[in-house]
Amino acid sequence: MRYATFSVGRDTAPRLGIVRDDRVLDAATLATGWPGPFPRTVLELVQLGPDAWDRARALGDASGGATYPSADVRWHAPVPKPVRNIVCLGLNYVKHAKESAEARGREVKIPTDPLFFTKAPTSVNGPFDDIRVDRAVTDQVDWEAELGVILGTGGVNIRRADALAHVFGYTVINDTTARDLQARHIQWFKGKSLDTFCPMGPVVVTADEFGDPQDKQLLLAVNGVVKQQATTADMIFPVDVIIETLSRGLTLEVGDVIATGTPEGVGIGRTPPEFLKDGDLVEVTIEDIGTLRNRVRDVK
Repeated sequence: MRYATFSVGRDTAPRLGIVRDDRVLDAATLATGWPGPFPRTVLELVQLGPDAWDRARALGDASGGATYPSADVRWHAPVPKPVRNIVCLGLNYVKHAKESAEARGREVKIPTDPLFFTKAPTSVNGPFDDIRVDRAVTDQVDWEAELGVILGTGGVNIRRADALAHVFGYTVINDTTARDLQARHIQWFKGKSLDTFCPMGPVVVTADEFGDPQDKQLLLAVNGVVKQQATTADMIFPVDVIIETLSRGLTLEVGDVIATGTPEGVGIGRTPPEFLKDGDLVEVTIEDIGTLRNRVRDVK
């Protein structure tokens, strides 16, 4: 199943959508007899648990209901505001770890344990909305294509063998980063968490449909020029290891979002470094999910 959070026309209230080819089904229009309030977002569906997922799947398989051409809806981030910070992986691809160290004049060290940090929930942005940049705050805005993981089942001390069973689905994330803030504050949270700096979507593909998360192509282009191109098979720590390690002594919750790290080709790793400018178009594609398409806009 391919789920979206969307709205139509002047009504900005979010709706749960089921994506069929180039049309979006307003799932609520088929939900006669749904027990309790109908979920408005992908996150709300995830939080209702497996029985609700089965009912939603049945809606997706049914005929009828109100549908809209994908070009006629406003696409929201499928998880518009996560309940907790987005957990991110740093330096989870060998070549990216090398380019990051070289860009900063440091010794190259490949991580032996996952490097975790977080982005604020308020950084989440729609899949086709502008990345808004206040140049008084940052002038070094960089791109990072990443596979996003949405947990459907929480837990603590999750075994690697069981980890992927805790995943509801997968999405696309651009871990947009203010490199100057990252350097100035000597940590990653502020530079990663500016408003609109986490484009997400356009859909969440359920784990059963998505298949092996370590066998997908990633691509990022700026103004049509490819900057990142890799496969998730190149991750140092695959998704199951990430979940296993993160959950040791730390309870993961339903709806948690994990960004699994970016491959080589980021702006700061280029010679000379490249950063996003006003008007640039950033497109991030992950195989079997879709494409984020965000324009950079300078704001006062």
